[in-house]
Amino acid sequence: MQTVETLLAFIVIFGALVFFHELGHLVFAKRAGILCREFAIGMGPKVFTYKKNETQYTIRLLPLGGYVRMAGEDADNVDLKPGYRVGLVMDEEENVTKIILNNKDKYPDIRLVEVERVDLDHKLFLTGFEEGDEETLKSFSIHPQAVIVENGVENQIAPYDRQFPSKSLGHRAMTIFAGPMMNFVLAFFIFLIIGLFQGVEVDEAKLGKLTEDGPALTSGLQTGDRVESVNGAEVSSWTDVQENIQSNPGKEIEFVVVRDGETLTIPVVPKEIEREGKTIGIIGVYPPVEKDILKSIQYGFTQTYFWTKQIFIILGDLVTGGFTIDSLSGPVGIYKSTEEVAQQGIFVLMKWAALLSINLGIMNLLPLPALDGGRLLFFLVEFLRGKPVDRQKEGLVHVIGFALLMLLMIVVTWNDIQRFFL
Repeated sequence: MQTVETLLAFIVIFGALVFFHELGHLVFAKRAGILCREFAIGMGPKVFTYKKNETQYTIRLLPLGGYVRMAGEDADNVDLKPGYRVGLVMDEEENVTKIILNNKDKYPDIRLVEVERVDLDHKLFLTGFEEGDEETLKSFSIHPQAVIVENGVENQIAPYDRQFPSKSLGHRAMTIFAGPMMNFVLAFFIFLIIGLFQGVEVDEAKLGKLTEDGPALTSGLQTGDRVESVNGAEVSSWTDVQENIQSNPGKEIEFVVVRDGETLTIPVVPKEIEREGKTIGIIGVYPPVEKDILKSIQYGFTQTYFWTKQIFIILGDLVTGGFTIDSLSGPVGIYKSTEEVAQQGIFVLMKWAALLSINLGIMNLLPLPALDGGRLLFFLVEFLRGKPVDRQKEGLVHVIGFALLMLLMIVVTWNDIQRFFL
């Protein structure tokens, strides 16, 4: 049962992270007027598909990764050459709406034409000799949203002004940057929700939730007690309370607290624990929390900023040699961590999802080939030199980079398997 719950948590978290990442790409691509052929969550064979307007939305079998297939990003247009015999379906204005490549007998009202010339990118026309009048060269206007039908599958044409490369540098850069940006936005909203439902820690000299069988509970302290002093030292914040507890492991200390207007003196013996090589005291009490919309918004921002900074520190250690490749985790390691986190409650699991979302956003912004950051680096080069890098050369760099990333993923995954299963 636990395995099923872990698997569901893993799929939901990864699905959400990928969904919002790709949604960023999709929204800004559509705002720029780019034809988006497919919005896919997962990899491998399709298990669900739904088409709305120009875009096919798919869920694929393997719950890892996703993509937005934009026109002009790959060779997605059929290359019609002179001599091809095609069938044309026309609208009322005599514009071609469908170009049928095969199985033409299924379309009884088509006009059969032998192609002479065709332009599906700029001028949108087709010239050719129609069946029954092989001596007269005719010209046909093609609708900007016409489709090419092959083996019963329709593929919408993409005029150049609907293709990714045709857009301004700013629109292209924003379309690529929007993916990682949405991961930071998602993390912010997750922390915001945690703050709204769980509450935000406040630095007040009050006791928050008490753990079961902890020294605080067994000594008679209660949630909501306002602490006046600890072991004779006046306190004015949670930080003061915590410091006095941690500095007296195993020693009896007196809490002077105010409860319902009454002042009480309660002795407590902090439990000894080891943390970062030091012995400190704990009494089993959480910081006080407050549920407030403005504090929750602030919490969303501060937590997103804090963990973003922490991940960059880790990346810095990786570059300087203080962090080894054995410390990296792939899908297997993340799955095992999700299994441990899921047992600690929904809010801990939500925080884990937020950290993964920030991590995904940062990783994608690294200036490495095949990642969003690598593409943004090429846009920077284009901005500095005043013209784009040759697309074939850029494509080769991304292919090599993707291969190296896959190799790294295999190494990291093998390390995870050895660590957890062998």
